[in-house]
Amino acid sequence: MTNEELGQGPATTHFGFKTVREDEKVSLVRGVFDSVAGKYDLMNDLMSVGVHRLWKANFLDWLRPQANQTLLDVGGGTGDIAFGWKKRGGGPAIVCDINKEMLSVGRDRAVDRNVTSQINWVCGNAETLPIPDGSVDRYTIAFCLRNVTHWDRAIAEAYRVLKPGGRFMCLEFSKVVVPGLREFYDMYSFKVLPKVGGMVTGNAEAYQYLVESIRKFPSQDEMAQMVRAAGFARVEVRNLSGGIAAIHSGWRI
Repeated sequence: MTNEELGQGPATTHFGFKTVREDEKVSLVRGVFDSVAGKYDLMNDLMSVGVHRLWKANFLDWLRPQANQTLLDVGGGTGDIAFGWKKRGGGPAIVCDINKEMLSVGRDRAVDRNVTSQINWVCGNAETLPIPDGSVDRYTIAFCLRNVTHWDRAIAEAYRVLKPGGRFMCLEFSKVVVPGLREFYDMYSFKVLPKVGGMVTGNAEAYQYLVESIRKFPSQDEMAQMVRAAGFARVEVRNLSGGIAAIHSGWRI
C-alpha cells in the first residue's frame, strides 16, 4: 500500500535541505539543470578551480577503458566521461541523462570535438534505465547520483544492465576527512559558490541546491554499503582531495 492509502500522506524526500514530495523531485532537479546547462562546464571549472578535470582523469584511469567494452554513462549529459572514455581507447558509449538540455550541450560538444562515432545519446531516468538487462560492460555515474531520488534504485539498475563481470564506478562529492579542510570547504561552499553561480548563470538558487545536495549525500562507508547491498563484489573506495570527492568501484558477479 502507498503512504496515501495508509493515511500517512505522500512520500517525501529531500531537495537540498528542503523536504519535498518524491514525485516532485525529478522536475525540480530537471529545472536546476535546464537553467544552468549552457554554462554547466564553465561552472565546474570555476567551482573546482579546474580540479574536477583531475578527478575525472583519475576516475577514467582507474576505469581502464578497452576497445571491446561498451560503456553506459548515466547523468553524463555534457559528455566529459564519454569523451574521456573514447580518447583512452574505449569501445561504444551510451550517454543517458534525464535532462534534454544537458544532452543537447553534449551533442554539440561532440560535434565540436569530432567525436560523434560510437556515442549514443539517450534521455532516461537513472532509476528506470531504458537499457536491456546485462547489455553493457561498464557503468559510470559522475556527479549525478546525489540528484537521484532513490539512490538504491539507481545502483540496482546499474547491477541490472551490467553483464556478469561488468564494473560499476561512481564519482561523487563525498565527506571531507581532513578536519582543517572541512571548515574551509564548508565556508567556500556556502558563502562563495552560490554567489559565483548567480553571477555566471543568473541562478544562485541552483548552486545553493547543489551545495546542499552534497551535504545530504551518504558518507563513503554508507555509500560502499549500498553498493554491496545491490549485489556488487570487490567494492573499493578512493578519496580524492581529502574526501571532497570519492570514487566507488564494484563488480557485478
